[in-house]
Amino acid sequence: MRALLSVANRDGIADLARELAELGVEIYATDGTRAALAEAGVEIHPISALTGTESLAGGQVKTFHANVYAGILARRQEPSELEELAQNGIELIDLVVVNVKPFAPEVARPVALDEVIEMIDVGGTALLTAAARNYAAVGAVSSPAHYERLVAELRERGSVSAEFRQRLAADALADVAAYYAEIAAYLNHLAGMRFPHRLAVVVEKVRDLDYGENPQQKAALYRETTHRSSSLTDAAQIQGETPTFNDLHDLDAAWRIVTDFAAPTCCIVKQGNPTGLASNDRLAEAYQKALEGDPVSAFGAVVALNREVDIETATSIAGNAYEAVVAPGFSQAARELLADKERLALLAVRGEPFEGLSDYGIARLDFQRIDGGLLVQARDVSELDRSQLKVVTRRRPTLEELTDLLFAWRAVRHVTSNAVVLAHHAALVGVGAGQASRLTAVEIALHKAADRATLSVLASDAYFPFADAIQLAAERGVTAIIQPGGSARDQMAIEVADRHHMAMVFTGRRHYRH
Repeated sequence: MRALLSVANRDGIADLARELAELGVEIYATDGTRAALAEAGVEIHPISALTGTESLAGGQVKTFHANVYAGILARRQEPSELEELAQNGIELIDLVVVNVKPFAPEVARPVALDEVIEMIDVGGTALLTAAARNYAAVGAVSSPAHYERLVAELRERGSVSAEFRQRLAADALADVAAYYAEIAAYLNHLAGMRFPHRLAVVVEKVRDLDYGENPQQKAALYRETTHRSSSLTDAAQIQGETPTFNDLHDLDAAWRIVTDFAAPTCCIVKQGNPTGLASNDRLAEAYQKALEGDPVSAFGAVVALNREVDIETATSIAGNAYEAVVAPGFSQAARELLADKERLALLAVRGEPFEGLSDYGIARLDFQRIDGGLLVQARDVSELDRSQLKVVTRRRPTLEELTDLLFAWRAVRHVTSNAVVLAHHAALVGVGAGQASRLTAVEIALHKAADRATLSVLASDAYFPFADAIQLAAERGVTAIIQPGGSARDQMAIEVADRHHMAMVFTGRRHYRH
């Protein structure tokens, strides 16, 4: 048995080479891998012993040779091909252990295009593809994660099982596809092609989940390989039970909301929508105001905060029943206090600044699954240009109202459409989400707010087709409204607002979220 080794990730390669040598495997390696093995005290044959030539074209051509590829691709069940190899003095290669340097992390730093081109691996991916194509006889080993089973099978069986070779081939081809997809995405990014003719989605599995939205649905968590911003998929779990599929969905919503605010902010999410959201100079006060938004619905929800959790905030959190809490971190005192709630999951998302390209590929895209395909759009992350705000009523909003209007407008874009939120003193007091009728959304938000609707402001993610909702809000004490405008009945809405001495601002931009 012969093996060819060429690895960028050298974890475990020395141990593998020793094990293979002990099993009588004849090993060849490219120069870099061979040098690394020599440093570890493992001496193996150079690739030139197979090819009969040194590397060419500045080291780019090492393995592109008939002696290599014929040895990998020859079909063992075809006597004519084996005879052909024998006539040419070519030996079979049974194991190809190759991995390439990941592309995405390399371009996270400032890098010139000519340097990017030099990073693109050709030989390694070609070897893996050839080995995977002939998986009926050849093991295409693309990850150190496979080394243990590889050695175990060789010790027990004297060969690699057909089942394992097939799995190795699938992983190798997936690794090659993902590698080139990342490169294509980067070049499309440089060319300004946000929606290229072929959009490759590259994700890697973080872990299996117990189940999906329902127990009968299998599920797993995947991470975008090109994403460079802090995200839930990179969170470190400090304690508690592993978050479920539904927990992760809610945690992601909560985390995206709090990171959209600069001031200390807390968000409580249930079923994908905020039940409470507040900003305050004190994090503990932000949490308390968020809880007051809907303390009943907060039971069994998840919590996100955009500052390290201190002991005061942790003490308040400990008094309620939540599934999980996510934040940039937790003070030692907060961790010790919350440790008593053993089932409560604590997740820390620690974002590291990047000097170069922050993300590319699918990182700035949103997806909606439809039967047979995907709907793809740019993420709704654009900031509101205050110069485009248009006061359409006779009364202008006060400074306090304007502050709350801008808070509510930022919040409403994170709520499922049709969406209406009520806010007062930088805290949500009522939320109406996911309604077919905007009037119903207003009714629900007002019902949730109860007496707190008085002196609150209202934000709507899209225009009001009729003025009845504005009339209802005015009757319940809402003093100001922010909405996109653009309805054929805008003038009627303005007249109703003026009649009740309300202030109303148009943004000229809607925030549907389905």
